[in-house]
Amino acid sequence: MLMDLLFTNTAYASVDSFVQNINRVIINPIIVFLFALAVFYFLYGLFQFISNQENEEAKTKGKNHIMWGIVGIVIMMGVFTILGVIMKTFNIEGIDPEQGTVQFD
Repeated sequence: MLMDLLFTNTAYASVDSFVQNINRVIINPIIVFLFALAVFYFLYGLFQFISNQENEEAKTKGKNHIMWGIVGIVIMMGVFTILGVIMKTFNIEGIDPEQGTVQFD
Protein backbone atom coordinates (compact mmCIF):
# COMPACT_ATOMS: atom_id res chain seq x y z
CA MET A 1 0.00 0.00 0.00
CA LEU A 2 2.84 2.39 0.83
CA MET A 3 4.52 1.37 -2.39
CA ASP A 4 1.43 2.52 -4.31
CA LEU A 5 1.88 5.95 -2.79
CA LEU A 6 5.57 6.25 -3.56
CA PHE A 7 5.63 4.61 -6.97
CA THR A 8 2.77 5.59 -9.21
CA ASN A 9 1.74 3.56 -12.23
CA THR A 10 3.15 5.98 -14.78
CA ALA A 11 6.78 6.22 -15.72
CA TYR A 12 6.89 9.99 -15.30
CA ALA A 13 4.64 10.60 -12.32
CA SER A 14 3.15 14.02 -12.07
CA VAL A 15 1.99 15.97 -9.06
CA ASP A 16 -1.59 15.08 -10.00
CA SER A 17 -1.02 11.35 -9.69
CA PHE A 18 0.92 11.85 -6.44
CA VAL A 19 -1.96 13.84 -4.92
CA GLN A 20 -4.47 11.26 -6.13
CA ASN A 21 -2.42 8.48 -4.56
CA ILE A 22 -2.19 10.35 -1.24
CA ASN A 23 -5.94 10.83 -1.35
CA ARG A 24 -6.61 7.19 -2.23
CA VAL A 25 -4.08 5.55 0.09
CA ILE A 26 -4.08 7.86 3.14
CA ILE A 27 -6.99 10.30 3.32
CA ASN A 28 -9.88 8.07 2.21
CA PRO A 29 -9.04 5.23 4.63
CA ILE A 30 -8.72 7.75 7.47
CA ILE A 31 -12.16 9.19 6.67
CA VAL A 32 -13.72 5.72 6.55
CA PHE A 33 -11.99 4.76 9.81
CA LEU A 34 -13.19 7.91 11.62
CA PHE A 35 -16.76 7.41 10.40
CA ALA A 36 -16.69 3.76 11.52
CA LEU A 37 -15.25 4.84 14.87
CA ALA A 38 -18.09 7.33 15.38
CA VAL A 39 -20.69 4.67 14.55
CA PHE A 40 -19.00 2.19 16.90
CA TYR A 41 -18.87 4.79 19.68
CA PHE A 42 -22.58 5.47 19.21
CA LEU A 43 -23.45 1.76 19.29
CA TYR A 44 -21.24 1.21 22.34
CA GLY A 45 -23.06 4.01 24.16
CA LEU A 46 -26.42 2.57 23.14
CA PHE A 47 -25.42 -0.85 24.47
CA GLN A 48 -24.10 0.72 27.67
CA PHE A 49 -27.30 2.71 28.14
CA ILE A 50 -29.62 -0.26 27.54
CA SER A 51 -27.66 -2.80 29.58
CA ASN A 52 -27.28 -0.58 32.68
CA GLN A 53 -30.82 0.53 33.42
CA GLU A 54 -30.35 0.17 37.18
CA ASN A 55 -27.00 2.02 37.36
CA GLU A 56 -27.55 5.76 36.87
CA GLU A 57 -23.83 6.55 36.49
CA ALA A 58 -23.39 3.98 33.71
CA LYS A 59 -26.56 5.23 32.01
CA THR A 60 -25.14 8.76 32.05
CA LYS A 61 -21.90 7.51 30.49
CA GLY A 62 -23.95 5.69 27.85
CA LYS A 63 -25.91 8.87 27.10
CA ASN A 64 -22.66 10.80 26.69
CA HIS A 65 -21.26 8.15 24.33
CA ILE A 66 -24.47 8.24 22.30
CA MET A 67 -24.36 12.03 22.11
CA TRP A 68 -20.69 12.21 21.07
CA GLY A 69 -21.16 9.38 18.58
CA ILE A 70 -23.99 11.32 16.95
CA VAL A 71 -21.85 14.48 16.98
CA GLY A 72 -19.06 12.59 15.19
CA ILE A 73 -21.43 11.17 12.59
CA VAL A 74 -23.02 14.58 11.98
CA ILE A 75 -19.60 16.23 11.59
CA MET A 76 -18.46 13.61 9.08
CA MET A 77 -21.68 13.93 7.08
CA GLY A 78 -21.56 17.72 7.39
CA VAL A 79 -18.13 17.83 5.79
CA PHE A 80 -19.42 16.09 2.67
CA THR A 81 -22.53 18.29 2.64
CA ILE A 82 -20.49 21.49 2.89
CA LEU A 83 -18.15 20.26 0.16
CA GLY A 84 -21.13 19.53 -2.07
CA VAL A 85 -22.67 22.96 -1.46
CA ILE A 86 -19.37 24.73 -2.18
CA MET A 87 -18.76 22.72 -5.35
CA LYS A 88 -22.27 23.36 -6.68
CA THR A 89 -22.23 27.05 -5.69
CA PHE A 90 -18.96 27.79 -7.46
CA ASN A 91 -19.53 25.22 -10.23
CA ILE A 92 -16.35 23.30 -9.39
CA GLU A 93 -15.84 20.20 -11.50
CA GLY A 94 -13.32 17.39 -11.32
CA ILE A 95 -13.68 16.69 -7.58
CA ASP A 96 -15.69 13.72 -6.37
CA PRO A 97 -15.73 13.66 -2.54
CA GLU A 98 -17.67 10.39 -2.43
CA GLN A 99 -15.07 8.57 -4.51
CA GLY A 100 -12.19 10.65 -3.20
CA THR A 101 -10.91 11.57 -6.63
CA VAL A 102 -9.54 14.86 -7.86
CA GLN A 103 -8.90 15.50 -11.54
CA PHE A 104 -6.59 18.35 -12.37
CA ASP A 105 -6.78 19.95 -15.80
